[in-house]
Amino acid sequence: MRLPEIYAANPFALSFELFPPKTDKGADALFRHAERLVEFKPSYLTCTYGAGGSTQDSTLNIAARLRRQFGLPVATHLTCVGRTADQIRDYLRRAIDADVQNVVALRGDPPKGESKFTATEGGFAYANELVAMIRSDFPEMGVAVGGYPEVHQEAPSAEVDLDNLKRKVDAGAHAIITQLFYDNEDFFRFRDQCESAGVKVPLIPGLLPVTNVSQIKKIASLCGARLPERFLADLESCGGDADRQFEVGVRQATDQTQQLVDAGVPGIHYYVLNKSEAAVRVLTDVRL
Repeated sequence: MRLPEIYAANPFALSFELFPPKTDKGADALFRHAERLVEFKPSYLTCTYGAGGSTQDSTLNIAARLRRQFGLPVATHLTCVGRTADQIRDYLRRAIDADVQNVVALRGDPPKGESKFTATEGGFAYANELVAMIRSDFPEMGVAVGGYPEVHQEAPSAEVDLDNLKRKVDAGAHAIITQLFYDNEDFFRFRDQCESAGVKVPLIPGLLPVTNVSQIKKIASLCGARLPERFLADLESCGGDADRQFEVGVRQATDQTQQLVDAGVPGIHYYVLNKSEAAVRVLTDVRL
């Protein structure tokens, strides 16, 4: 099932993002956690795609295995980094052969050691170009794109960032999955801006439950997400107590989730970092 049908058929579509592990042991652990997450009946699962396409084969192998093992729709991430258009088309053909029917289409971050994105010769410079090619050459695939409630770090303004998003939607994207955020007001403001701009596809909040304060500080700094002062103070008051940090993070994610569900969002996409404990706690406590 493709993303447009998923969101049309479900008043609320739950989804989880996983990433390709580096070892067989990591893969075994991933599927143990996935089994627990699948108990909450997600509408689909996604698998990330490494910088510069570094996990291309692993991404597709994991996505295909998820599809076979759980019978759920799956999406592969796909970026413009380090690949020509023909190489990307080849990847998409292999995805279709593996019954991977959906794509999360992204421009991608600059390769490690580089501060600026540079398009590969014969490739794409922007995500909207990637979306347009997928919709033209692979119309059987569903396409999601990224959105940024707190503005993409490279965008000079919120207005420019919204224009970029609108181009991706106009190119044929079926849904928008947001970058992680920790203040729902940022999401609601972004939702209003999208509606004013005529963006009509489902806008899906992306949430990352916090389980470790040092880890989330690093992740937030990389993606430009703001940690509310009270939330950060509560996390830091735990000192080095990992269990207390976990409880504070779960409480925050549960409150965030419930408020978003009550506000009528069409779904929530959880960045689970190949773990299940925090998401399980959150989804056990909320009223979906």
